[in-house]
Amino acid sequence: MRGLRRWLDDTAGGLPATFWYLWAGLLINRAGAFAMLFLSLYLTAARGASESVAGIVVGAYGAGGAAGVLLGGVLADRWGRRATLVAAHLVTGALMVGLAFSRHLAAIAVLAALVGVAHSMPSPAFVAAIVDVVPEHRRSRAFNLQFWAFNLGMAVASLLAGVLAEASYVALFLVDAAATLATAALIAWKVPETLPRRRPSASTPRPAPPPGGATGRTRRPGLGTALTDRIFLTFVGLTFVLAVLTMQTSTIMPLAMRADGLRPSAYGAVVALGGVLIVAGQLFVPRLIDRHRKDRVLATSTALLALGFGALAVADDLAVYLGACVVWTVGSMLAAPPNAQINADLAPPALRARYQSVFYLAFPAASFVAPTLGGFSLQHLGDRHWLIVGAAGLLAAGGHLLAGPARERRVAALRLRDVERREATPAGRS
Repeated sequence: MRGLRRWLDDTAGGLPATFWYLWAGLLINRAGAFAMLFLSLYLTAARGASESVAGIVVGAYGAGGAAGVLLGGVLADRWGRRATLVAAHLVTGALMVGLAFSRHLAAIAVLAALVGVAHSMPSPAFVAAIVDVVPEHRRSRAFNLQFWAFNLGMAVASLLAGVLAEASYVALFLVDAAATLATAALIAWKVPETLPRRRPSASTPRPAPPPGGATGRTRRPGLGTALTDRIFLTFVGLTFVLAVLTMQTSTIMPLAMRADGLRPSAYGAVVALGGVLIVAGQLFVPRLIDRHRKDRVLATSTALLALGFGALAVADDLAVYLGACVVWTVGSMLAAPPNAQINADLAPPALRARYQSVFYLAFPAASFVAPTLGGFSLQHLGDRHWLIVGAAGLLAAGGHLLAGPARERRVAALRLRDVERREATPAGRS
């Protein structure tokens, strides 16, 4: 019993109530966010669209997502985290109701693009709010629990979506809307505004120069600061490679399995195994990695992803795919907490959500690059495609080791600057 209590404390102890309300909102949102998973099937089966038209509409949703993460980051730093989260979820719920009853493909395409914007807006605000309220030494477990909730919610969504899609596509969109509005209600009711508000005073120090090290004419910090921060962009680039590797599961691997003569049920088994491993094992990750440097954990996790997908070069039956899935899923599990924590640590407090929005651009970019280049590569190179994927992952693992020291120096400098800022304020001296 004592060991169980220690494990629970290491896994979820010491986190403020606001975090748990944010966590619950994320879980509800993910569990109900299933309509867009079936968008292409809905368009072809219920609206008579061709595969190419369905692809364009789904692409519009993805393009909206890229715009949404940037908009969400800017608004979360200006309006506030709570206001952005509530507004984005209310708009998403209304758009889902519109999709439920839309009949014309042009209207559906416009609504899908707008849903893409609204769906992606909360991501930077969620993470920025978590960083605002969770003490630094607890953030690793907070991000681990966030990743666990995301995957648990997606697992529930996948099960519910199949049932609802067979019963009614209208119900699919309406239940999604209801879950989204429930999240908005929970956040509006229980989550206070977490954006730090600093009042300027005579004793408040002048703003520090941008972390990218730019000199010369002073610019007002904003989204451009994140987009010109070399250390941060190096980290985003390495995360982009990790995202491209992860996207192989849903984009290229199904095609490879079909070429190997495996049935769709075999692909479902591989995806289900990954989900079960994350739900069952993610809560044990913090105790495993907390004593190790983040750059080494990320290098190890990226190398595992590379080895897992690289092994598909010799896969020709389900057993090999399942074994490889175990390897790359463990890599994903190890990567989630330090990846999120480094992203949070590199951001100046006043630009926290903007940095998150630039970071999250890696994922819609990967969702475009992975199927576009991957399909061409698989068609022309066959199983050698997986060797290229594995090599890219190993190079990224090496990149984390090389970039790690500079990241740590940046984080230390930002922490020192924040301490000096707090001590310079009247509250800090009292």
